[in-house]
Amino acid sequence: MNKPYATDTEMFALMRERLFTAVLGDILDEMGLQNQFLPAGIAPLKQKMVLVGRAMPVLEADVFGKGGDEARGPLAHKPFGLMLEALDDLKPGEVYVATGASLRYALWGELMATRAGFLKAAGAVLDGYVRDADGIETLGFPTFCRGVYAQDQGPRGKVIDFRSPVQIEGIKVEPGALVFGDREGVLIIPPDAEEEVVRRSLEKAETENRVGDAIRAGMPAVEAFETFGVM
Repeated sequence: MNKPYATDTEMFALMRERLFTAVLGDILDEMGLQNQFLPAGIAPLKQKMVLVGRAMPVLEADVFGKGGDEARGPLAHKPFGLMLEALDDLKPGEVYVATGASLRYALWGELMATRAGFLKAAGAVLDGYVRDADGIETLGFPTFCRGVYAQDQGPRGKVIDFRSPVQIEGIKVEPGALVFGDREGVLIIPPDAEEEVVRRSLEKAETENRVGDAIRAGMPAVEAFETFGVM
């Protein structure tokens, strides 16, 4: 199969229309990339949300109240740290991927989703909670998280860096890495593998459609696997 897309926009649209995490994950496994799923607890805020875009990693850290007069850190007296700068730096097609915080507060909310949507970002992946869930769902902004919890980040956490690599339970997220998520998980696809992963996933999805047709027509599962090599 020749490369069926010329730009990221075309690739994202094709993936959204024809691919899903199971087939992408299978191809990654076959290529020896067997640690690319983010933790199972990170799921879409709304079941039908699908996410595809380029990672913009964001590093969080816990704090414990406002910095006192003796605090010397460069962000000690800056509410939310670099969170607003990170949000404003989102580019079209990028995914805000935040990690590093404890599960004591929300990392994302409706106003952040509104700003990200205006900037044409592709979505957000939070290794933590979100708040204003009804508003985010009304916006339809693709948001993947560990659940909902309204406690504010303000006095509890700060963004300390962004556009630098992060890890989420051992899965490295580089700036610009391809991110794909649906109701069955979120995958991080390394840049040097993405073209082969997408090409082979499209081929596998097409084969699986033929297998489905054959099984619906009465072909036994053993014969289907022997014939198509997919099940």
